Formats: sequence, structure tokens, C-alpha cells
Amino acid sequence: MSWPPLYSGGCEMRLLGKVAVITGGAQGIGRATALLFAQEGAKVALWDISPQGEAVAEEIRRAGGTAEFFQVDVTHRPQVEGAVKAVLEKFGRIDILINNAGITRDAQLLKMTEEEWDQVIAVNLKGVFNVTQAVAPVMVAQGYGRIVNAASIVALYGNFGQTNYVASKAGVIGMTKVWARELGRKGITVNAVAPGFIETEMVKAIPEKVREMVLSRVPLGRFGSPQDVAYAYLFLASDEASYVNGAVLSVDGGLVW
Repeated sequence: MSWPPLYSGGCEMRLLGKVAVITGGAQGIGRATALLFAQEGAKVALWDISPQGEAVAEEIRRAGGTAEFFQVDVTHRPQVEGAVKAVLEKFGRIDILINNAGITRDAQLLKMTEEEWDQVIAVNLKGVFNVTQAVAPVMVAQGYGRIVNAASIVALYGNFGQTNYVASKAGVIGMTKVWARELGRKGITVNAVAPGFIETEMVKAIPEKVREMVLSRVPLGRFGSPQDVAYAYLFLASDEASYVNGAVLSVDGGLVW
């Protein structure tokens, strides 16, 4: 198994003994996050609609980590609630929630179908609501929790052809701000990460001319890697970020719009 590079700041595991639920954990940023969190000592519960998540869990176990895969559709409330119960039965608690699952269905406003709108809002916005509302009571009872939501840089600036995606991610930022206020007094921090253009299947599908145009606007001169975002998740999920609440952390290489 190929782990992400070790954190250079020291050898102590930053998530030792913590239980982390990671949605969208089967590939891309979610997979990188699961591998990194396991390396940092977390017991990982991977949630994904794709059965490929089992391969990621097995990869972690072969490397000596602890992981279980749960096939979950975050838009389906009974499945979400059942998965929370299953995680508690397996691990006894939930310390960290990474709301990473997301989809795109791009089209210009005048061409976007109602189905394309509904699908993206259901997964990217309602899915985050469903999972957080199901997990938050567990964290309240514990008096401790770290919730990190996947937003996007386009939520801050907009993007051509992404009315549904931008609306969903802007909504995630809004919910993050509200939950930071509501749950902070319960010992729970809620933050968001706003990735720029990251080398995932989603970005690889962008036409080459558009990729070149976007890359020309990134001062660092490269697209991000899934590990770049995973490390941002790690910081916000760790006790090092215990006084960070309601923040939106951009991971975009300094993208200029």
C-alpha cells in the first residue's frame, strides 16, 4: 500500500484513537483522506454509494490500520441513520465527520434540466444536512466532535456552467457558519474546506483547453492533489485546530479569478 507522505512536523499520530466517518471515501479526495487518517491513528468508517469503498478499507487493513466500509446513499435518510447505528455498534463513538461526498452535473442555466439540478442539490447539500443531523447528536452526547464539510472555491466566485454545483457548495458554506454557532457550545467545531482544481476524475474530465486556461490562473503552476485536500481535512479534524470554528479554508494554489 502506498501511504501519503508522513507529516514532517513529528512522529506523534494526530488522530490516535479517534473514530472518523468519511463520506465519498471510495475514490479521489475521500480515498486519500481515509488513507491519511488511518495513518494518523484514526479508526476509519468509509461511507460511499460505490462498493469500491470496500477495496479502500481492505487496503487500510492490510497496512495495519483499522477501517470498515459502509455502503451508504447520503440522500437516503434511513440508510444514513442505519449507518450511524452500525458505526456506533462497531466503534462505540464518532469523533470526526468529513462530509466529502459530492457530484457534478454541469450545464449552462438555459440548458440545465430539473433532474440535473435536483441530483446535485440532493447529494451535495441535502446529503451534508442528512449526515450531519444524524451524527451531531452523537457528538453532543460525547461533548466532543470535529465536522469538516467539503465546499469549493467556486462557491466563493461562481463558475460558468455550474449553477447547481455552485449553489450547493455555497449552501454548504452557509450551513457550516450556522452549525459552528449552534454546536460550538457543545464542544464541536464545524469548518469547511474549499478546494480549487484538484486532480480527481471530476477535474480530469474538463476539456484540455479549459484545463490550460485554469492552470494559467494558478500561481503555483499546478493542479492540486487529493492529498493536498486530505491534509487540510486532517488539520481541521485534529486537536491542533481546537480554536478554529466556522472557517472556510481555501486549498487552491492561490487561484486568481
